Amino acid sequence: MPTLPREQPEPTQLHQARQMAESFGTDAQRYDQARPGYPDGLVARIVAGSPGPDVLDVGCGTGIAARQFQAAGCAVLGVEPDARMADFAQARGLQVEVATFEAWQPGGRVFDALIAAQSWHWVDPVVGAVKAAQVLRPNGRLAIFGHVFEPPAEVAEPFAAAYRRVAPDSPFSNQPARRPLDMYQAGYAKIADKIRETEQFNDPEQWRFDWAQSYTCDQWLDLLPTTGGLTRLRPDQLAEILGAVGHAIDALGGRFTLRYTTLATTAVRAGTP
Repeated sequence: MPTLPREQPEPTQLHQARQMAESFGTDAQRYDQARPGYPDGLVARIVAGSPGPDVLDVGCGTGIAARQFQAAGCAVLGVEPDARMADFAQARGLQVEVATFEAWQPGGRVFDALIAAQSWHWVDPVVGAVKAAQVLRPNGRLAIFGHVFEPPAEVAEPFAAAYRRVAPDSPFSNQPARRPLDMYQAGYAKIADKIRETEQFNDPEQWRFDWAQSYTCDQWLDLLPTTGGLTRLRPDQLAEILGAVGHAIDALGGRFTLRYTTLATTAVRAGTP
């Protein structure tokens, strides 16, 4: 995720940080418009590797990933703890039940695939893996995925400096401006370990998709406020950070190319249909 803060799987117990987890619905429309979708190749691979079209989207948010799976012919049910995000997704044709995944009641329903797009780090990693096995059909696919993206240093460093200046007491303030990909890959490896511990899945696989997207200054400044450590800042703090980042992007000619890596940990539910 962009410089500071991080939204990738980490050793910390992010699933316990409920205030941050439930802050993304503050501006659901901005979130939906600014956040990027997922590689078509990832969606196609999950669909092709699942035994049927029934998909459960855990932490579906505004439905960004869910709409891609619907477009691929899937029937998607979303589970989302933030009613504001759920309302937005429902208004765009997604069936959503409001609950955390841990508390959600499947009522005997089972699915061909369970996806978690940029959301699994908000789920208890032990409870989540066990419950995923319970709601997947034999040979059903669990797919946990998210983006890694680090802006160029010319953008990342001014962002980090401004963040430290306006929010020195934030737990994100002591993080480096940019971090290597292998730190994120280690997070997805930990997810795989929790899946193995259930003894309900075949050995997990790690997938990787590299792509790029060009951002204008306005587009990037629209996306930044939707990220974790910024959703809870005061308006004056946010304005100062966005001003510093905007000045940096203007110095690059008003746009830059962001290189994305989308990582996935995926595993097939063991058993005979």
